[in-house]
Amino acid sequence: MEQKIHQGRNVKRFREMLNIKQEALAYDLGEDWNQKKISMLEQKDVIEDNLLKQIAAVLKIPVEAFQNFDEEQAINIISNIFHDTQGLINYSPTFNNNPIDKLTQLHEEKIELYERMLKEKDEMMARLEKLITK
Repeated sequence: MEQKIHQGRNVKRFREMLNIKQEALAYDLGEDWNQKKISMLEQKDVIEDNLLKQIAAVLKIPVEAFQNFDEEQAINIISNIFHDTQGLINYSPTFNNNPIDKLTQLHEEKIELYERMLKEKDEMMARLEKLITK
């Protein structure tokens, strides 16, 4: 039994993931849109291609994401991954990042940048002096 992908629900999912309110999406889609119309759109199983392209452009998400995303398949994939790697869940790596080393590195980069800026300033001053003396 083939399960249909609910495009309206996918629009809602991606909109919520992007933390965009229905009113904001309606505003971006144009004057003839409002929050209620977006709510009704998100309940539709299938959305017209031209409208789906417009929504995709506003949300900056490929049209295929709305057409192909199936939450159950995603959940199955995630659950299979975690089921196969249960031993990794308690994995807690330790990283040896020395903040003083990082601070020293940043300070050295800052000094190099400052020296480059001073050199560029001196070159600019020399060019300006040449222009003035002509």
